[in-house]
Amino acid sequence: MPETSRRGLLFGTAAVSAGALLTACTSNEPKKETPAADSRPAADDKPGKHVTIGFAGPKADHGWLNAINENAKARAGKYSDVTLEITGGSNDIAAQIGQIDTLINKKVDVLVILPADGKALTQVGLKAMKAGIPVVNLDRVFASPQAYRCWIGGDNYGMGLNAGRFIGERLKDKPDAKVVELAGMDNLELTKQRTQGFDDALKNYPNIKKVARQAADFTVETGQAKMAQLLQAQKQFDALWNHDDDQGVGALRAIQQAGRDDFLMVGGAGAKSAMDAIKADDSVLKATVLYPPTMAASAIDLARALGQGKGVGGLSELEIPASLTLYSAVVTKDNVDEYLPTGFR
Repeated sequence: MPETSRRGLLFGTAAVSAGALLTACTSNEPKKETPAADSRPAADDKPGKHVTIGFAGPKADHGWLNAINENAKARAGKYSDVTLEITGGSNDIAAQIGQIDTLINKKVDVLVILPADGKALTQVGLKAMKAGIPVVNLDRVFASPQAYRCWIGGDNYGMGLNAGRFIGERLKDKPDAKVVELAGMDNLELTKQRTQGFDDALKNYPNIKKVARQAADFTVETGQAKMAQLLQAQKQFDALWNHDDDQGVGALRAIQQAGRDDFLMVGGAGAKSAMDAIKADDSVLKATVLYPPTMAASAIDLARALGQGKGVGGLSELEIPASLTLYSAVVTKDNVDEYLPTGFR
């Protein structure tokens, strides 16, 4: 690829409307118009230069990961000038590298990559960038900023922080309050960040003490088993912070089986099942902190715009930002109707 063309791709600007992207990534307040990604008006949907986008993610063996794939496909389908080349997905690092290599060899215009392991896949991101294919790094960040043109993802620290603030405000007047934590996978940096955010928030509430923590590996079965252990070990506590709504399905089963209703529960990610339970208000689950899979739709917007060399509506800069962090909104009974259409299954 000629250097001028390569430079145009790597430093070209993106066309993503302020309503479709900036609201999703920066707003701290719930909006009345927050439908699911596949029903929002596509950003700058006036047809332009045709763009082939390669999309590579891990295996969709989890509700959130499946929603990532569905959001990407639905968003690409809104554009008549976009062809989406999507891989089968894999949690095996070597297999995912091979899938991305195939997309590079096909000479797609832009790559969107959600790596199974950001550090381990950094080299293939660098390879794509060196080949003149700009990379939109989705969620799990590569080890080098040279491996991507733009990163977009959720705020793991913010999830824990907002969960802790919500619980803290509910328990701030209760002497000697106790909380427990059902984490995800402890070998993942995102889990450490969620725990750190939670712990930092609780520092503002000296009356609250975290008395137990278990890692539940993001599965329904492990969520149920680990929650049962917590319930047996902790005969009394006031709140539970659960990192993930999928494992939360199992946690709620264990809670119901134990006949416990003496505490409040805050979930994480934004599954439809969790939002339904919050709306029904007939269980301990009172809130969930979002980690929106709609980020995949915004990644497609960014990729299309990079390929077309367009700009971001509502911003003065000529280039798209180097990174975009989505806000971790807290969904409660008061605002669940606004967020329910974005809930994933």
